[in-house]
Amino acid sequence: ANSSGGHSLLLLQQTGIPQRKHFAGFPVGGQFLMTDKPDLAANFTAKVYGAPPVGAPPMSVPHIDSRMHNGKHYIFFGPKATWSPKFLKIAGSMFDLIKSVKPYNLLAMLQVAFTNFALTKYLIVQTAQGKEKLMNDMRQFYPNATSADWKKINAGQRVQIIKKDPITGKGMLQFGTEVVSDAQHSVAVLLGASPGASIAPAVMIEALEALYPDTDWTMELEPIFSKQFGSFKDNPDAYRALRASVDSTLGLL
Repeated sequence: ANSSGGHSLLLLQQTGIPQRKHFAGFPVGGQFLMTDKPDLAANFTAKVYGAPPVGAPPMSVPHIDSRMHNGKHYIFFGPKATWSPKFLKIAGSMFDLIKSVKPYNLLAMLQVAFTNFALTKYLIVQTAQGKEKLMNDMRQFYPNATSADWKKINAGQRVQIIKKDPITGKGMLQFGTEVVSDAQHSVAVLLGASPGASIAPAVMIEALEALYPDTDWTMELEPIFSKQFGSFKDNPDAYRALRASVDSTLGLL
């Protein structure tokens, strides 16, 4: 199994399995505003979403978010879309996108570029915008925000999936996550946006099922959790015990 961020696509291509020919990738990055000022952070302990701009991709839904890291409270606002040919935020190469273009996925990439011109324009405009534009966007949520209290930081880099539409046969841009494996169940690769904490366990089970299809992994894993915390079904106390354990491990208590 493999999950190496955006480089998963390049690794999939190196495996040589037939399924590699069904996919291409389009890198998209993001930036956020961040503050760690105690007087601001203490007044906000939630996550609030707004509506995305017309023509914007799903991952661009604006939100203001409270986070804890090493016992310190932070507030983030964003994201502002950015673009780079790199498939990884730090270790990526400016040639990642070029290296991923193959004879078998070139047509799908061109079709996506032609049918998603609005997205391309959106990314160009977003990349050119400065901090103050993002501050003005945040003031729709927090009118009294002061630029001096916030700094702009780079978020992660993701590689969106490009694949053939099963109905039209044309290339389409897919916002999400997909596990790809071969018929021999020798390799499983996770493509697309990194799964959030809420769905990561389900994606993990999907990858295990792709590699070991004769095993019921839901039944195999359930006893591991129920032995320590009991069954969650109709048992809120078991859930609260697990939540308390996780919060303690992460230093959130």
